[in-house]
Amino acid sequence: MAISRRLAAATAGLCAAALALTACGGGGGGATVQGAKLVKKGKLTTCTHLPYPPFQSAQGGKVVGFDVDIIDLVAKKLGVTQQVVDTPFETIKSGTALNAGKCDVAAAGMTIKPERAKYIDFTKPYFNATQAIMAKKGATYASLDDVKAKKLKVGSQASTTGEDFVHAKGIDSKSFKDSASLLNGLRSGQVDVIVEDYPVVQGWLKDPANAAYGIAASLNTGEQYGFAVRKGKNPKLLALINQTIDEARQNGEYKKIYEKWIGPMPANA
Repeated sequence: MAISRRLAAATAGLCAAALALTACGGGGGGATVQGAKLVKKGKLTTCTHLPYPPFQSAQGGKVVGFDVDIIDLVAKKLGVTQQVVDTPFETIKSGTALNAGKCDVAAAGMTIKPERAKYIDFTKPYFNATQAIMAKKGATYASLDDVKAKKLKVGSQASTTGEDFVHAKGIDSKSFKDSASLLNGLRSGQVDVIVEDYPVVQGWLKDPANAAYGIAASLNTGEQYGFAVRKGKNPKLLALINQTIDEARQNGEYKKIYEKWIGPMPANA
């Protein structure tokens, strides 16, 4: 069916504004490699939310971390290079960034949850995660109930499972937009304790600037991280990522990446 020039121009304009990083209407930039749909030719575009060390953070002008190294293995299998895009976490877990063609895969230390799986297709789990309470060194708490009983001010990162876990305990935490702001909230005295993913806290404690703090409690929430692709639209890429995770575990690449960014790898990792 023919389309008027005015309508075509309007469509192109809307496309350019909404999907700056991808092809629109088959008009340029996208590619299909080994059946996987990519929004940018020669690139595997990854949405993440910075900073979130050790999974992803900016160092020396580039984004590095555990998630980055795993997705680099996928990019290598596809014969392309990875390009990381910093994106609000809310648009990642809701599938908005993927649906808008901003990226091919989401890799953001993201917990697999049924309510999120309504909007995005998760890969198999690639990381077993727990939460931790970070506080002044020497402080210890039996649980979040103990923190609540002591009427301590609690900080949490917005839109995360850690925050959900805190709220489920009836604690009205102070919400911070990202992990860096959360850590600063503790260091500046805005809150007494913060709840964040254990590997993230472990990474922070390697920095001498955080020598006055420690892990006050570990919270086993049974969480597992997954990468994600657009819901129902990229099954070949999903399968390729799952295959890469399996191969990395089998050939030792996963252990190498784990110990590079996290530390000694436990048997149940």
